[in-house]
Amino acid sequence: MYEKHFKLDRKPFQLSPDPAFFFGSSVHKRALAYLQYGLSQAEGFIAITGDVGTGKTTLARMLFDELPKDEVIAAQISTTQVEADDLLRMVLQAFGLKTNRVAKSTLLNRFETFLHEKVREGKRVLLIVDEAQNLSWNALEELRMLSNFHLDDKPLLQSFLLGQSQFKRVLQHPDLEQLRQRFIAACHLSPLNEKETREYIAYRLETAGWKGEPEFRDDAFPEIYQHTQGVPRRINSLADRLMLYAYLEDRKSIDADLVNVVADELEDELSFVDDEIPSISDAEITQPEIEQPKDSGKKKTNAPAPAKFQWDYLELRITALESRVQILNKYVRQRFSEMKRG
Repeated sequence: MYEKHFKLDRKPFQLSPDPAFFFGSSVHKRALAYLQYGLSQAEGFIAITGDVGTGKTTLARMLFDELPKDEVIAAQISTTQVEADDLLRMVLQAFGLKTNRVAKSTLLNRFETFLHEKVREGKRVLLIVDEAQNLSWNALEELRMLSNFHLDDKPLLQSFLLGQSQFKRVLQHPDLEQLRQRFIAACHLSPLNEKETREYIAYRLETAGWKGEPEFRDDAFPEIYQHTQGVPRRINSLADRLMLYAYLEDRKSIDADLVNVVADELEDELSFVDDEIPSISDAEITQPEIEQPKDSGKKKTNAPAPAKFQWDYLELRITALESRVQILNKYVRQRFSEMKRG
């Protein structure tokens, strides 16, 4: 909406991951270096963790763009709230293999054949698993077993796991010791600091062809940092709304006062329904049981499971956002009519 008005080439603060807007903060550069190092090793697992919105998926997209397509066959899966057998089918489907109504043993043989074919072609196979914190222990064990495929002591599959912060805790469980031994590197993405937040905003604006309007005043950046705590996705959301507000109000600059006004508005939109959302007690969160081998002598243990998804909560938030969009559209039409009459 505001791109043409400010003579931008594209939207600078879109929420969807775009490697063209990759900002190399110190921690993001280190994480990308770990991924590149891991790729050069052609074996084992690498884990990249971070809170929601810190840029894990963008890193994965960056990696995909840099892969030598004639040397590496890569696939990514993101829907990870599945059991081990379903995960196996998803992995095969991601690499274009058929999985229709066949036994697990057939699936494993099919995947091993695929891996051998690729190595004979001089190619390596890379699997990227996003949202890895949702994987059950059985699913993680399935990934470990897939890493056992070798040819002349050379591993045939390499895996990168991207997950939210709680994935670090999952990996520390004693029963996952064998999986941990397969990791060759791990990195945690922390939010940007205040200086990096300013550089991030400037970088995205310049990448989008920004000509200096609207101007971001010096006092705006500390406020943006305070409201977003340096989380890239939050920065994008707030900065995008600031650009829209500047367009609608015909503002030539964005200062601290405007940041506070818009940030409060955003917070109201996303939180005014919270009081109507029923809380979920720990007792209501189911813990799937993990069967140990019969001869292991171990009792059943409970895997950490994601909380019950709050569908009613999501629907209320969507309704609130749709209502806000309608208000903004009405406001734009009114301003447009006023401009035509003026």
